[in-house]
Amino acid sequence: MSATLTPPRRQRLQRSELAVPATSERFFVKACASDADVVFLDLEDAVADAFKDQARRQAVEALNALDWGRKSMAVRINGLDTPWALRDLVDIVSECPRLDMVLLPKAGTAFDVQFVAQVLTAIEREKGRDKRVGIEVLIETSQGVAHAEEIAASSDRLEAMIFGVGDYTVDMRTNDFVFGTPSERYAVLTAPDAQGVRHRHWNDQWHFALARIANACRAYGVRAIDGPFTDFGDAEGYRASATRSAALGFEGKWAIHPSQVAIANEVYSPSAGQLAWADKVLGTLEAAAAQGNGAIGEKGVLIDLAHAKLAHSLQQRQATIDRHTGGNADRR
Repeated sequence: MSATLTPPRRQRLQRSELAVPATSERFFVKACASDADVVFLDLEDAVADAFKDQARRQAVEALNALDWGRKSMAVRINGLDTPWALRDLVDIVSECPRLDMVLLPKAGTAFDVQFVAQVLTAIEREKGRDKRVGIEVLIETSQGVAHAEEIAASSDRLEAMIFGVGDYTVDMRTNDFVFGTPSERYAVLTAPDAQGVRHRHWNDQWHFALARIANACRAYGVRAIDGPFTDFGDAEGYRASATRSAALGFEGKWAIHPSQVAIANEVYSPSAGQLAWADKVLGTLEAAAAQGNGAIGEKGVLIDLAHAKLAHSLQQRQATIDRHTGGNADRR
């Protein structure tokens, strides 16, 4: 019996993912002109119930009529527990050849992803669709975080898992009013210093969820994407949030405002310093290998083949960015 071959997961650049309400046509042109790697048209939270059908029609028209360039295009459908989800899937996938991914909100178990994957397969077969539609999911409930590994392994259509901090905040009952920002309440109080002063050190209340999602994604070859930072007037805070998740292994972040796109693209790209380090490390190891050494000390730091893997990874990441941007990426 021959083994069944499953298509490989699609690799795509997703440093920034710009959210666009499907009912806001004036934002469509701005999104087209943006430097976002991914744009998703939102049929869920950004659309009132009475306008769901209208938003779906507008999303179909926008996907088909506008020039989105090299961007990957997604649509966030309504949740599977709503009366709109199935029609969202059928209409968008059937009528939009430009569609790259379906964004599934509130994924709680592997079954949620597998159900959507099976519906996509049925639509593609019926319509003879050439381009296979991928799935990205929002992990935005305690159930979703609890089943992160199961979800990551659920389907070969699954491309990315996104931390949905907004609904997760609600589900965890933390009562934070601005989603994605740190909380002064999640802090530790130090012992008195020499002057008798005690200091408060803020902690990251989302570290557990972020780390679990990132690990699950890396274990199963799925992209880890950080979610929204809703105070879009705080560019410094957005950058700090993006830098934190990048340090955990995330490779992109949502942008709820066009002003956040450039920051995300920068943070989730290799810096000029990192690329210079990669070139230097590979040169150093090549010289060491010529002498029969697989590792070498450099200024008191051991450099070995693990560093070579990291260096190659940085170079490959930059090559992917250059292909996507035509070599016009801003390297800082």
